[in-house]
Amino acid sequence: MAVQVLIPTPLQKYTADQANVAIEASDVDGLIQALAVTFPGIQERLTDENGKLRRFLNIYVNSEDIRFLDNQSTPLNDGDEVSIVPAVAGG
Repeated sequence: MAVQVLIPTPLQKYTADQANVAIEASDVDGLIQALAVTFPGIQERLTDENGKLRRFLNIYVNSEDIRFLDNQSTPLNDGDEVSIVPAVAGG
C-alpha cells in the first residue's frame, strides 16, 4: 500500500530534492525503514541509534499527530498522507 510522504526542505537533499515521495509501508516504523532503503542517509536524521524518532521531529498521518495514536506503530492505509515536520524553536 502506497502512502504519500511530505518531506521537509532540510531533508530533501536525501530525496533528490523531492518534496513528496510515495512509499509502501504498513505502519510508521515500516515507513521509516523503507525511506532508509530508498534514500540512504535519511534514517539517521529521523531516528536515534535505538530506532526511536528524534524528539525534534513530529510525524502526522492525515493531520493526526502519531504521539496521540500508536507512535511508530501507527498503521498506514493506502493513500494516507504522512507529514514529517521538524520542530521549530525561536524567540
